[in-house]
Amino acid sequence: MAQEQTILGLESSCDDTAAAVVRRSSDRGTILSNVVMRQDDLHAAFGGVVPEIAARAHAEKIDLAVEAALDRAGLTLREIDGIAVTAGPGLIGGVLAGVMCAKGLSAATGLPLIGVNHLAGHALTPRLTDGLAFPYLMLLVSGGHCLFLRVDGADTFTRLGGTIDDAPGEAFDKVARLLGLPQPGGPAVEICAQGVTPTIALPRPLLDRPDCDVSFSGLKTAVLRARDAAVADHGGLPEGIRADICASFQAAVRAVLAEKSRRALALGPVSAFAVAGGVAANTALRVALQDVAAQADVPFVAPPQALCTDNAAMIAWAGAERLALGLTDGLSLAARPRWPLDEGAAPMLGSGKRGAKA
Repeated sequence: MAQEQTILGLESSCDDTAAAVVRRSSDRGTILSNVVMRQDDLHAAFGGVVPEIAARAHAEKIDLAVEAALDRAGLTLREIDGIAVTAGPGLIGGVLAGVMCAKGLSAATGLPLIGVNHLAGHALTPRLTDGLAFPYLMLLVSGGHCLFLRVDGADTFTRLGGTIDDAPGEAFDKVARLLGLPQPGGPAVEICAQGVTPTIALPRPLLDRPDCDVSFSGLKTAVLRARDAAVADHGGLPEGIRADICASFQAAVRAVLAEKSRRALALGPVSAFAVAGGVAANTALRVALQDVAAQADVPFVAPPQALCTDNAAMIAWAGAERLALGLTDGLSLAARPRWPLDEGAAPMLGSGKRGAKA
């Protein structure tokens, strides 16, 4: 296997159509291009992502994203060593759009096809940005997932804990809708909470359990009750109380994730504590997790915010890591709506009729 590889990556698991070119040299990565075509305007009127609309937009844009990524990298397909694509988990229509495009490119060029677990893309991002050595602890917090992972290799992940119901990003989105804030909810709640000292007592779910599992459904319900109480008292939701609810909710999420991170770090020696996923862009959360890492005397790594949200650079990098191990897929690669990273772990509660998602 050549020591230097240039990989084209495709990502379409939710509402961002993305393509990127990443070059891997030994264990270091260079992002040559990273194109993300967002769909926020298409879903804004619905208060969340509409799967059918997302799938159609991916089908329309994925080839344009690939063309733009190659153009910005100054390369052609003849100079690419492999094609990596998110094969799951995610909204199946979007995942299919990416997988079928990647299959077509692979069939036309003869390039290796590498199916990548979207969660592995996030989990391996600190290797791309900071060259982290295995093993390290990863907290993956996003709109659909919340996992504590021990990353022992490019294809070896151990789940230490996770959410038994809502993911943090999902909870942020629902709280934003409850409070009349725009989507996506994470940035809206953070902006509303800026400079506000939280005063509302909200629960810290599962802190009475000694494990690393988390829950956010009850916290979301507590926010609903706080909002309804304010509306009953004031005949509406005053801006100051809205901001206090946002700050109190954010503080509760931060406290839960910080404490569970301490417990995960206590489970064994690691080279670093890393965080990734869209919610990792939350500044207050990053500061709290950085403090936890400092207390445990391990380095803290948080990728740039552009690489925390969904992007194809992380997929290209994960594909490069898999290709270096000789792990490729044929044209029979299937799109998977659910695909746990640690397939030997028992499904989390609330995983649904179709099985474990993460």
